[in-house]
Amino acid sequence: MTSEIFNSASPLIALIIDYALDMVGAVLLLIAGWIVAGWVQKHTARMLGAVERVDATLLSFVTQLVRYSILILVMVAVLAQFGVQTTSIIAVLGAAGLAVGLALQGTLANIAAGVLLLFLRPFKIGEYIDAGGIAGTVREIGLFATEFESYDGIFVMVPNSQLASAAITNYSRLPTRRLDLVIGISYGDNMNQAMTVLNDLLINDDRILKDPAHQVLVKELADSSVNLNLRCWTNRQNYWSLLFDLTKQAKESLDEHGISIPFPQRDVHLFPAEAPAVKVDQSAASTDHTEYAASVRRQTEREDSE
Repeated sequence: MTSEIFNSASPLIALIIDYALDMVGAVLLLIAGWIVAGWVQKHTARMLGAVERVDATLLSFVTQLVRYSILILVMVAVLAQFGVQTTSIIAVLGAAGLAVGLALQGTLANIAAGVLLLFLRPFKIGEYIDAGGIAGTVREIGLFATEFESYDGIFVMVPNSQLASAAITNYSRLPTRRLDLVIGISYGDNMNQAMTVLNDLLINDDRILKDPAHQVLVKELADSSVNLNLRCWTNRQNYWSLLFDLTKQAKESLDEHGISIPFPQRDVHLFPAEAPAVKVDQSAASTDHTEYAASVRRQTEREDSE
């Protein structure tokens, strides 16, 4: 009886032993894969962290992508350990990835654009930019969208794909900016005197850089004024305050020297036109005269009869 039980249980025992060995191998493979994935992730983060152009968001995304890619390969190897046909699994995963990619092509485009923006870094957090008509200070650069704060305090979120395809003007990247201020004076004023007055303003302002040198130029002979251009360079952080102060000081200085800033005007010349000669129809005039004479005669006869 015992031998019969042993003979019937021996295939089951052999099967359990085989699967136990496969199970142990799968567990060991999972542990080894987990350790390798963590090690590769850490070293990838260390290598990318040494590159100055790699943003922290891009660093986290790439390291996580490397880690999960290794873990997926480990799971496929574990399934192969149990005799599962991994070729079909890989085909299913490929088809599923293709379907997901087609369904989320807009999202994937934003992710790709986000990675590109984080790598190329045409702008950074805290910089003021204008990208395709969208202007504001960059607050956050994400993988899907970038957040802005407009100059009047409005929150704006823009998809990364829209930013990646637009021309980006970065007002905060370079340390200095050129300021151009156009001032119009009357044609009757002394142009050289006005240029001297405006040049003194530029000389006496410490916010204006010495190199490149400032200039006061005659820009245009306009319809109502002679336009003078004040051109100078200043540090980026002083641009707006300098622009507003120079505008105010230019008006005050020109007023002190009796130089006027004219209103838009236009001269209109009127010429009298000769009245056209009126041609009188003689036949019509003769008929009217005859009818009038007959009417007067009838009126006279009526009065005489009364």
